[in-house]
Amino acid sequence: MTRVQWEWLFLDVQDAELDRPLSPAFTNRFDAEAWLGEHWRHLATQGVAAAQLLQQGAPAAAALPLRAG
Repeated sequence: MTRVQWEWLFLDVQDAELDRPLSPAFTNRFDAEAWLGEHWRHLATQGVAAAQLLQQGAPAAAALPLRAG
């Protein structure tokens, strides 16, 4: 049985994919979402405008903007 891999795709303000920073890989959605909840402010300071959750490389949800307010 293969574990499902979850990871984040990071986007800039023009919705272009960023090659840095890299997302860790997760074995479940809960851990992936919890990680983003803990790290979104730091990611935003690195130029990440939005993050999209991927399940085995395919979009699993709409992109989430990383901004306060």
